[in-house]
Amino acid sequence: MSQELLLLVILTIPLVAALASFTFRLRRPLEFIQVAATAGILLVASLLIKEVLVAGPVSALGGNLYLDELSFIVLMIIGGLGFILGVYSIGYLGYDINKGEIKPSDLGLYYGLYHLFLFTMLLTVLSNNVFIMWAAVEATTLASAFLVGFYRHRSSAEGAWKYVLICSAGIAFALFGTVLIFANAYQLIGQVHEAVLWTEVLKVAGELDPVALKIAFVFILIGFGTKTGLMPMHTWLPDAHSEAPSPASALLSGVLLNCGLLLVIRYYALTGQAIGFDFPRTLLLFLGLASVVIAAFFILVQKDLKRMLAYSSIENMGIIAFGLGIGGPAGIMAALIHTVNHSATKALMFGAAGNIVHKFGTRNTDKIKGVLKIAPVTGVLLIAGALSLGGSPPFAIFVSEFLTVAAALKEGYLVVTIIFLAALAVVFGAMLNFIVKSVFGAPLEGKEKGDLNLLMLAPLVALLIIVLTLGIGIPEFLNQLLERSVEIILGG
Repeated sequence: MSQELLLLVILTIPLVAALASFTFRLRRPLEFIQVAATAGILLVASLLIKEVLVAGPVSALGGNLYLDELSFIVLMIIGGLGFILGVYSIGYLGYDINKGEIKPSDLGLYYGLYHLFLFTMLLTVLSNNVFIMWAAVEATTLASAFLVGFYRHRSSAEGAWKYVLICSAGIAFALFGTVLIFANAYQLIGQVHEAVLWTEVLKVAGELDPVALKIAFVFILIGFGTKTGLMPMHTWLPDAHSEAPSPASALLSGVLLNCGLLLVIRYYALTGQAIGFDFPRTLLLFLGLASVVIAAFFILVQKDLKRMLAYSSIENMGIIAFGLGIGGPAGIMAALIHTVNHSATKALMFGAAGNIVHKFGTRNTDKIKGVLKIAPVTGVLLIAGALSLGGSPPFAIFVSEFLTVAAALKEGYLVVTIIFLAALAVVFGAMLNFIVKSVFGAPLEGKEKGDLNLLMLAPLVALLIIVLTLGIGIPEFLNQLLERSVEIILGG
């Protein structure tokens, strides 16, 4: 199968699966489509990695679709987590049906939205056309908003509307920045079909107008930074992530935020190669540090389990932005590694939180006690995930946080690094407190002992293995992708 055809196939699979899911009403065929489609995306992604690592970037449709090492990192996250969480969704929704939270007829809606959401994220990652990039990011909002409001509770509807309004307003800023860059590039290139392609604009980066580029980058950082969950554009995130079904929450946190982040990185590379990296680094360093500090204290006082994890997403996006703000090969490498590590860890934690909510019937951490005694496997998964989010070895996030701190000290950011470490210490304390109170606490009376079904445990065990593997060492193929991505960002 040709490279170009593989790009078209990986986009076609979730689109066809979404249409089929919206059409079918029987539970078993819907579950088969869910597994087959997500496995198909993962399979095609696995085939594409050979092409990218051996032959370099892959393109299709006249260059409008483009996959390089940088975008493949996010594609790999979409494919891997899309499949694992797709399997987890089957057990999770089955439990919802058994307790009467949803009707069997709702399954087609959920699975259809799930695949449509995957399609919009894949389109975002594979787009080389700057306007299609923008439209695809906006489409992710529309597709996932219905997942946020899936349970039709008052709080779910409120979270969905807040998500749509804030992200749409933010994305409008990104459109202004995109138009500015396109207009400037068109003056230089003279061909519309080339001036809209990010790779072509990157070739003439040094000739772009510096003032226009700075204004455009600020607009883009506000717009796509809103989608990434950076402070102060983060206010939608705790409501949206906490109200969605847990598999969808994991997708929102572990996958969607990276799509916005990828576009921020692309324009960070463009701006840096055009006028130098000092300007974009300063903005990202400030926003990243502010996001980490503010989110850390919200995590510390939060009583809602899923909202606590949502604020953790803001913190971790801040860590990535902080690494980009440090800059240089070491800072950028640390940021990209943290992107992968956070995705796997957050998917694990939102999945474990979903099991807790089903088992205890609440998200209030004051009412969640003795998890290890009531649901031992879930308790172990929760301990591992919380320790990883707290930055404890030998888990994945410890590695990328350590590399981020090392890069910051190497660049001479002593005071900033001290503030950063203090915020991470607050997060570690919050996670340790959660483990002590909820996982090891004395169980409340009336709670039936025993873990949930295998489909709600096996995918999370797989995620735990990934988190531990990334904490021990980076696989060679991933290391190659990371190194080449740093070269793309820095311009060689």
